[in-house]
Amino acid sequence: MKKVFVSGCYDMLHSGHVAFFEEAADYGDLYVGIGSDKTIYELKARKTINNEQERLYMIKALKSVKDAWVNRGSGLLDFVDELKALNPDIFFVNSDGHSTLKEQLCKDLGIEYVVSRRIPHGELPARSTTALREECRIPYRIDIAGGWLDQPNVSSLYPGPVLTISIEPDYDFNDRSGMSTSSRKKAIELWQVDIPSGDKEKLAKTLFCFENPPGTKYVSGSQDSLGIVLPGLNRLHYDGGFWPAEIEKIQDDDLLSWIEKRLWLVPLYPRHSNYDVLADTNITADNAKRLSDAANKAWTALTEKNILKLGKAVRESFEAQIAMYPHMINDDIYEVLDKYKDKALGWKLSGAGGGGYLTLVSENPIENAIQIRIRRAE
Repeated sequence: MKKVFVSGCYDMLHSGHVAFFEEAADYGDLYVGIGSDKTIYELKARKTINNEQERLYMIKALKSVKDAWVNRGSGLLDFVDELKALNPDIFFVNSDGHSTLKEQLCKDLGIEYVVSRRIPHGELPARSTTALREECRIPYRIDIAGGWLDQPNVSSLYPGPVLTISIEPDYDFNDRSGMSTSSRKKAIELWQVDIPSGDKEKLAKTLFCFENPPGTKYVSGSQDSLGIVLPGLNRLHYDGGFWPAEIEKIQDDDLLSWIEKRLWLVPLYPRHSNYDVLADTNITADNAKRLSDAANKAWTALTEKNILKLGKAVRESFEAQIAMYPHMINDDIYEVLDKYKDKALGWKLSGAGGGGYLTLVSENPIENAIQIRIRRAE
């Protein structure tokens, strides 16, 4: 029998996990590496529901599992030592657990890399740990173009919009992944389970103030709180203030569905230690204007549902960001980007410096990428 290895958190064990293990076991004897409580806290900034020994006990009890253990390492590749010791024939991952870093590691070690089709068992519904968490109904957010214009030191040089979409929490995005995880945690402190009913702009301002109390040294951009709270697609126009001077909202279901089908997220390498995105900045009026112009072009492309214009505008927005904040990107990210440039019309980062996602604009499916659902209005 071939040896198959999988690794993950597997908190709140559910039918989706079992179906994943059964699918992996179809390839051979299955060995499972479990993330330690410490590793998961470092990645997710939260404690597990079930501790590592309880998770290990349940997974070892499954008939599809040959053996299991708690990985000794840390970070996204906490399993490296165990992987080398086991020397499996196959490394099996879920689509949302795929990363080019894992893929390259397997290539270097001569291990076949297989991505799951994520098929529920029989007539059972698709399950994920995130969906089972009570807190999960509070959205994350993605900015499509114009990011950094919500900072007064940028938009005071040249005004312009940030385009955001509020996305359903179908995935448990890592902490500091550029998906507004910090603002989302503050939202959970405020509202526990979901965005309450009422005036969404006032609710977003409440969240913004809660996250940035008087005396805050670094004020989080308001696109984070607005991007989480406001459903649909939003154009937040900044002209030198912390709060946008104008907000334009689109909640047309046809357009939101069009966007959902054309955005693809690929996980990136983790950030290097001592990372500082604010080092060596080049924030000028010309670069701020480039960013503003690109974001306005992206808004027009979205309203016209013009994929070619959108791809070009997203690229231009990203290039303007890098011109101002060169530490947003590094050689590892460029290496990943080079693999996808011929498959996409546009690209940007969520999570400066790594740890987040490469967001691609494409009408065609991107292999091993994940897609999002946009939060609709109530």
